[in-house]
Amino acid sequence: GDPLDRHRNDALAEVATSAGVDVVATNNVHYATPRQRPLATALAAVRSRRSLDEIDGWLPAAPFAHLRAPYEQRRRFARYPGAVERTVEVASACAFDLRIAAPNLPDLDVPDGHTDMSWLRELTRRGAALRYPCTHPQHEQALRQIAYELDVIEELNFPGYFLLLVDIVEFCHQHDIYCQGRGSSANSAVCYALGITKADAVALDLLFERFLSPERDGPPDIDIDIEHQRREEVIQYVYDKYGRECAAQVANVITYRPRSALREMAKVAGLSPGHADALTKWIDRWRSSDGAFTDLKNDGPPVPALVLDLANQVLDFPRHLGIHSGGMVMADRPLVEYCPVEWARMDGRSVLQWDKDDCAAAGLVKFDLLGLGMLTMLHLAVDLIREHEGIEVDLATIPQEPEVYALLGAADTVGVFQVESRAQMATLPRLRPECFYDLVVEVALIRPGPIQGNSVHPYLRRRNGEEPVTYPHPLLEDCLRKTLGVPLFQEQLMQMAIDVAGFTPGESDQLRQAMGSKRSHTRMAALKERLMAGMAERGITGAVAEDIAHKLEGFASFGFPESHSVSFAYLVYASSWVKLHYPTEFVCALLNAQPMGFYSPHTLVRDGVRHGVEVLGPDVAASRKDCTLEPRTEAAGPVGYPRPGWHADPSIHAVRVGLRYVRGLSDALLDRIDEERARRPFAHPEDFTRRTGATTDALEALATAGAFGCFGETRRSALWSAGALRDARPDKLPGLVTGAEAPPLPGMTDVEETAADLWALGLSPGRHPTEFVRERLRSEGVVAAHDLEELPHRSVVEVAGIVTHRQQPSTAKGVIFLNLEDETGMLNVICTPDIWRRFRKVARVSPALRIRGVLERYQGVTNLLAQRITALPLTVADLLHSRDFH
Repeated sequence: GDPLDRHRNDALAEVATSAGVDVVATNNVHYATPRQRPLATALAAVRSRRSLDEIDGWLPAAPFAHLRAPYEQRRRFARYPGAVERTVEVASACAFDLRIAAPNLPDLDVPDGHTDMSWLRELTRRGAALRYPCTHPQHEQALRQIAYELDVIEELNFPGYFLLLVDIVEFCHQHDIYCQGRGSSANSAVCYALGITKADAVALDLLFERFLSPERDGPPDIDIDIEHQRREEVIQYVYDKYGRECAAQVANVITYRPRSALREMAKVAGLSPGHADALTKWIDRWRSSDGAFTDLKNDGPPVPALVLDLANQVLDFPRHLGIHSGGMVMADRPLVEYCPVEWARMDGRSVLQWDKDDCAAAGLVKFDLLGLGMLTMLHLAVDLIREHEGIEVDLATIPQEPEVYALLGAADTVGVFQVESRAQMATLPRLRPECFYDLVVEVALIRPGPIQGNSVHPYLRRRNGEEPVTYPHPLLEDCLRKTLGVPLFQEQLMQMAIDVAGFTPGESDQLRQAMGSKRSHTRMAALKERLMAGMAERGITGAVAEDIAHKLEGFASFGFPESHSVSFAYLVYASSWVKLHYPTEFVCALLNAQPMGFYSPHTLVRDGVRHGVEVLGPDVAASRKDCTLEPRTEAAGPVGYPRPGWHADPSIHAVRVGLRYVRGLSDALLDRIDEERARRPFAHPEDFTRRTGATTDALEALATAGAFGCFGETRRSALWSAGALRDARPDKLPGLVTGAEAPPLPGMTDVEETAADLWALGLSPGRHPTEFVRERLRSEGVVAAHDLEELPHRSVVEVAGIVTHRQQPSTAKGVIFLNLEDETGMLNVICTPDIWRRFRKVARVSPALRIRGVLERYQGVTNLLAQRITALPLTVADLLHSRDFH
């Protein structure tokens, strides 16, 4: 209540006395401290979609809606003794642990005579007979491990959790949907036997307790990756089987990022939407939030101080709810009885208004069904290989080949899962993978944790014999041998505690959790005391013990799960194998699986062309909705420079770009085109227009892309005809459309055709934009990416190309990385903070750049340290957009 409103408060006190209830005194709290009133007012203005001036009269003028200290409340409500103190009693009475009322998992269909646990044991036995037959070298060890894991699952009463996942995975298998478990579930031999994961936890010597242990609080965490274009089928299966009322997706809290914060605060300050949008263009989407407004303040137009102050305060505040990337909750009763649920914008979906942490705190069991584009790509590639090569590929049994590792060691990884980024490409030639476990390490190395933990370079130096392999203590040699004495994985932290201090596996997992990103100082203190005592029992004391404890504590916050790396390494190898042996199918499948991966379709196409893949433009007579393969039109070999292990003989097939890549064509129109073509071929543009109902905009886009070339139409003549064809509708008889006959028009030049392709398709099947200026660039001393291989270390060179990426990793200490692409290849450019500040206005927005710098070559890795950056006047490149990351 308001302490100044005595008449009202006295009346309420009299009502309480007459009713025989106590009086409680609180105030109306909207913010923690008085200084937060401007921020609270601004957020109220955002909610009401008004400016601060418009909302001012609706809010109290003085900042008194803050959380007051107890002594202040007692003074203000002194007329009502005990009223303030009773707030504590009310709060205590309202305390409630939601886990007490947590729903159970849905009832499961198990055969008569079985319990959930007995049926899980039976399914595991059947799977183990296939995965660990008597001929398996670790048959006995695997059966012992499975028996132990099943006992733990029974002790923790989690059989239903596993049976639910088996049901989902079985649905995927029955409907030919690629899926695989990832994360800590790959540490489980039971998950491997059940077919949930692809990693043999026994053969790889993975630590089960990273996944599940008797001491662990809460259910296990199993993520299922599903090919992303068919994930919705799996989600709808879950809804249909377990009931829409009893299943829902988990929410994700979307927070204010620099651009959204600046835009919203500018609007509430009264700036026009156009002015607000102009200011946000000074904020790079791909840079971190730290110092996000520095460039705007230093170099941009004037900005009211209030706007910047409010924008800084609101960063990372909740903005709205989204849908979690994969989390689903299933229960044995309607979820609305337990938590708030809303209908999602997408048809057939419902969403909890809680995020994953809320669900965990409330005892709700979350299942992660994640969409993964690489699984889609691999499935499409396998189908294409079967259809066009007559070969059945089983990705689970593809052989380990030196040529695949040579391809990876040469960083020929555009389009390859997980190892196609700039940082991964710079690491692969230094690591030079030779076996599967090298890929496990490679996946883990380029992560924020190992980089911040200073593990990357020590490992690579030891790998290349540049420094000796040492261990913190002889007892840790077995644990750290496979990573050359450098801890990389969370499982190693756990094993280190087991080896030097005698921790049980369950205790070691508690140590990992206590020392992790969400640290518990109380638990850490108790476990550190246990750690030191355990080491003392083994004769490890003094500085050596303190050093090991310090290393464990420092490593805990950055270690990467080994099981996660193992799951991803399988996909790294599979995608590399497909790229090596079936490059044409690889490119076609990548294009059909978009959006996914690190690179744009244009870059994927250009990489394919450099490797001898022929890419044909769209054609309404030949193209389907998706990209397809058809007989090759020319016998060209690989373009550019040869790659290690590359097959010299080009494919007999070419990739035909699908009509889905033509801008502005709706799915409905694409489906009609496929349906009408299946009935009979299109005779001419009028026939195409009348039968498909294509709009003028669609016809112009198709004409620009050259898709009417099958009718003998040049792009210009087809564009001329597009307007005349607007009346060729399905309800009109053929031949009734009249229009001006196209005059003789010159064909487009190569430059114009490339520009038309980039505008209409976002990619160029023909020539690369830099080809058209290569002679001029060469005469001015600009070096092509391929020719850099011939230049020595520390050469001062000038390069030019289109920008495929701009990136500022949080671990890079302000360094900006650019990736330049020309017709011969790609180059990584390093921009120091000083260089970026000097050339920022050009470097951050120009689609093509010309850069002078120092060439750095080290262990097969080439970078350019930028010294000067200018725009490359390349009109064609203006039609391309880089993919920028932070």
